[in-house]
Amino acid sequence: METTLLRSFSFLAAELSPIFLTNFLATTVLVIAAAFYFHFRSNGIYLIDFTCYLPPDSLRVPTSNFIEHIEISGMHDRESVDFQTKVLERSGIGAESCMPITVHEIPPYSSLKATRNETETVLFTIVKDLLSKHKINPKSIDILVSNCSLFSPTPSITSMVINKFGFRSNIKSINLSGMGCSAGILSISLAKDLLKVHKNCLALVLSMEAVTPNGYGGRMKSMLLPNILFRMGAAAILLSNRKQDKRIAKYELQHLVRTHIGSDDEAYQSVFQTPDEAGHVGVSLSRALLRVATKALRSNMSELGPLVLPYSVQLRYAWSVICKKLWFLPSKKGIYVPNFKKALEHFCIHAGGRAVIDGIEDSLKLHKEDGEASRMTLHRFGNTSSSSVWYELCYLEAKGRLKKGNRVWQIAFGSGFKCNSAIWKCISDIDPTKRNAWSDCIHFYPTQNDTLN
Repeated sequence: METTLLRSFSFLAAELSPIFLTNFLATTVLVIAAAFYFHFRSNGIYLIDFTCYLPPDSLRVPTSNFIEHIEISGMHDRESVDFQTKVLERSGIGAESCMPITVHEIPPYSSLKATRNETETVLFTIVKDLLSKHKINPKSIDILVSNCSLFSPTPSITSMVINKFGFRSNIKSINLSGMGCSAGILSISLAKDLLKVHKNCLALVLSMEAVTPNGYGGRMKSMLLPNILFRMGAAAILLSNRKQDKRIAKYELQHLVRTHIGSDDEAYQSVFQTPDEAGHVGVSLSRALLRVATKALRSNMSELGPLVLPYSVQLRYAWSVICKKLWFLPSKKGIYVPNFKKALEHFCIHAGGRAVIDGIEDSLKLHKEDGEASRMTLHRFGNTSSSSVWYELCYLEAKGRLKKGNRVWQIAFGSGFKCNSAIWKCISDIDPTKRNAWSDCIHFYPTQNDTLN
């Protein structure tokens, strides 16, 4: 038996030439090297931390002050004052929300210099807070993305920040404007794409809206609404694709879905900046806005659903669509609305207004508590445009609601018309006692005010 084995081995060794053995060993080494490469290479996008701007108390705009201010300023007639008063009292915005100093003046003062001062005050504060908190040298930032819809100066907003903090000369910087309230998630999408291309990088994303230059002094009711809803605010978000940053990051980006239905005229014109008959420029919010937002959300959900929902929920939805098409389903019952709570624990709905939050809750069949972060953000900070979803995430952190493994759905809407979604997975233990924009008042929330229910 041993003799047979030795003969077989000798025959096999004779057949294997040195060239074959060399190729075999080289292939083995390459396979092992590739395995190590793919194992240690980071494909994830990590959210290390974020900071939301907290305006000083001196800039608060209680309802009584707002009404008195527009009456004394003489910019609006009695009908316009009464309309704004009525809407504000039902808006769900509380007395703690803030506006820039120039809006407090009588009459309100708007200029390029004043708008630049507002932008610098807000952004310089949050960038300094975020970088100093993590002891990050500004020169280590590789990518800078900013978004501000209605203020696009020269030099750009990113240039303001680069000049102030001394970022590197080869930093990749992009400034977005005109993208509306959904631009915060859109900026994350852009940063994500850049991080997919450029390895081992840090990206800083800045989201804000300038309130100073956008007050409307005319009489069109659809253009008076932004005067009532929008308040000052901003967020700075630090992203990384470096594997070593996973251990210190709060969240990992799971999915990001963007929807644009601007090919539809009604959707395109639902949020529209234009002059009125008297030449006053303002942003018009049409009556079709909620219908358009629901349509955009439905389209966004159809793409997001297969990425996050369990197969059982997807099959039930598909079956209801088939039955509806074949007339098996009673018209009153309608198509099954997927239960996203089976896959996601928390929801950050853009705080565009009380009606927007109510409408999205209804569309998604959510409970009131699911929209708590959005309602409380609207009450405390107002509509801060693209940064509102970050104030909501900040609220959830301050409340201690986020647990390791939880997934959060940020839903943003904006002019165009756009609906953008981001799904974040919590990958660390969030300390609710860490100071943030809600720390001083979180114990007062949620409020029990009837206007929020």
